[in-house]
Amino acid sequence: MVQFDLFGEVEQKLEERAKQRTEEAARPPKPRPAPPPRRRLRVFMGNDPHRLAGEVAENVIAAWFSHYGGSRMDVPLGTVAALSFIREPLINDWLLTLEPAQLPPLLREIWGVQWMARPDLIEVARPLHDWIEEDPDEYQLRAVQAVVHTAIYDGLFDITAEDDPYERSRADVLSPLLTGLRHKSDKKWRGEYHTPPGVTDLMARILVDTNRCKPGMSVREPALGSGGMFRSVAQQMRELDLNPHDFYWYGNDIDPLATACAAVNAIVWDLGPKVAIWCANTFADDTAGLDKALAERAAVIKHRNTVVEQALFEQKTRRLLSALDQLLEGVAA
Repeated sequence: MVQFDLFGEVEQKLEERAKQRTEEAARPPKPRPAPPPRRRLRVFMGNDPHRLAGEVAENVIAAWFSHYGGSRMDVPLGTVAALSFIREPLINDWLLTLEPAQLPPLLREIWGVQWMARPDLIEVARPLHDWIEEDPDEYQLRAVQAVVHTAIYDGLFDITAEDDPYERSRADVLSPLLTGLRHKSDKKWRGEYHTPPGVTDLMARILVDTNRCKPGMSVREPALGSGGMFRSVAQQMRELDLNPHDFYWYGNDIDPLATACAAVNAIVWDLGPKVAIWCANTFADDTAGLDKALAERAAVIKHRNTVVEQALFEQKTRRLLSALDQLLEGVAA
């Protein structure tokens, strides 16, 4: 009769596995193969950029909630808003390699660069980028990474990364994203229903013509939303060989997230330097709200200029001290 030493076999296998792990640990680690790049979609849903924008927003929302990002709207909105500032679509391959912890520094840098150029609008957009300074946790950052990947795969850069402002103003990506993230009951309570782009385009064609619109005039929108009416008017101006930079753009909305999106869109759509956007209730405060917004805009731009001047002064001082140190070292030698 043959007996099997079961415990002996188990011990032998454990010893073999321990020896195998020791040998594997001594070997140099194998480089991880890069994931195969997915082809970026360039399908405009039947040549309809508005439909593409809706698809991007819908898939971003699904990615955010499926990765347990939480109920906050500002994080996915701010992430897509920051990506919309990028003008080089080939950077998408590099963006897809970033780990979750690398995203906050990148987003912080994107917003910082835009603040240097347009501090007035980036200050209005603060509700979209304040969260970066709150030290988001690992779960939230993984959801942010999912938003970045989804936005890139589904064609965000096909809309926003164009060099020509007319091309990148074909659709508003932030509007369907904002309204899609909003809970139905909250949206109903707020009365937040953005005017469809087809309607704003039709209104712009009726209102904007070369006889009526002259440089120096202002475009006023007291229920701005994310700026859909501004987009349509600017597009119509460009079709008539008018430059949106020659006009003043004044708009407000009662929702701070909506005005933040409008401020970002004003940069993306290149409305020009004469833009004032603020958060206020038009029925409660109209003229005074504009005056206050213009005063705050001037103060922010002045602060930016002071910061730049101080930075340039410090840079010149460091160069002077460095040159003086080199001179003294040469004399001592």
